[in-house]
Amino acid sequence: MKSDIRFAGFWRRVLAYLVDATVLSGVGGILFGAVYAFAPDSLDSLSSLTNFLLVTAVIGWAYSALLESSPAQGTLGKLAIGLYVSDIHGDPITFLRASIRYLLKVFSSLFCFLGWVMPAFTPRKQALHDLLAGTLVLRRSHYLVFGTEAPTEPGEHWDGTSWVASIPPLERS
Repeated sequence: MKSDIRFAGFWRRVLAYLVDATVLSGVGGILFGAVYAFAPDSLDSLSSLTNFLLVTAVIGWAYSALLESSPAQGTLGKLAIGLYVSDIHGDPITFLRASIRYLLKVFSSLFCFLGWVMPAFTPRKQALHDLLAGTLVLRRSHYLVFGTEAPTEPGEHWDGTSWVASIPPLERS
């Protein structure tokens, strides 16, 4: 069994987003139901509805920033799909960078959500907010390897198509 790190493609990111949207919609629905059950008249005014939307926006920010800067490096949707967020060197991101990444998603939504479609076309599969925040969304790829690994010692070995002579590097003094 071998593992590689690869860039997370567009459709994997969409699937992770749908899982996250479902989780956050459920939390928002529970919050709305609780407010409506305990104070049904409070949601009739515009200011109360604005406060409710502000609270749900803060919950969305905290959900993304806290989980992406945690040791898990991803939201529940990303973890379910096997994705994680890192900086451009593959290291975990800080809470500040995760917060900036979240706020930059506003720019990805401008111009007909073009920034969200960018992972389908950019070499490192980055959305606009990833480019601006200096982050990557990566995935671990696990696959089976049949046969033995190529030897590290001198001698001949079969590479799957032909016999190859491996010669140790010359030592220079």
